[in-house]
Amino acid sequence: MRKVLAAAALAGSVALTGLAVAAPAQASTASQTSVHNWGKYYSSNHKAYDYGYTWESHGRVYTKWYGKEFTPKYGYVWFKYYSNGSWHKFYRKWDGSYSETWSGSGIKKIYTYTCWGSPTSYCGASFRIY
Repeated sequence: MRKVLAAAALAGSVALTGLAVAAPAQASTASQTSVHNWGKYYSSNHKAYDYGYTWESHGRVYTKWYGKEFTPKYGYVWFKYYSNGSWHKFYRKWDGSYSETWSGSGIKKIYTYTCWGSPTSYCGASFRIY
């Protein structure tokens, strides 16, 4: 009899735990926006870095990024993304501190890296941010 009661209590406990976990999971899938924070990603000489966050809303992917560099030269952030069956690449230049938001539809992957001095010098490693 004790074994039967113990098994029933354990089964009830597992069922309640399953319901408790399922409710928050269901609530989180109802939200349309999921934000991915990323960075700090440095240039190879550590004189510039960028960071930011990426999210998807209504079929578009948005990226808000911030750049910092503390020299008389410029920092450069590169974005490479896969959209509609092909790769696209662009960079933004900044001096001091800067921030910008960009977006696109049909984006499946986004990579970023940071350079300093010119668009192709002192570039850091590439990171997937979406």
